[in-house]
Amino acid sequence: MNAVVRTRIVKIGNSQGIRIPKILLEQLKLGEEVELAVQQDRLVVRSVRHPRQGWDEHFRMMAERGDDRLLDEPALNLSRWDAEEWEWS
Repeated sequence: MNAVVRTRIVKIGNSQGIRIPKILLEQLKLGEEVELAVQQDRLVVRSVRHPRQGWDEHFRMMAERGDDRLLDEPALNLSRWDAEEWEWS
């Protein structure tokens, strides 16, 4: 189990906060911005999640491997409207 560090809740203007010791910040590699969540009786502090982080690199690797092709089969039952009237903008 990890070491437990005790700290105090301090007044910061109209809010309150906690000081996170440097040793914990270094272990967690937290950035400038964090997410706070309540899970049962715990306050969870975690790095901000970036939903599409790393996608550019993965797309580049897929293209290099030739694995970036469409998986859908060409539509075999196009209507006349699809073939003649549809315009991509």
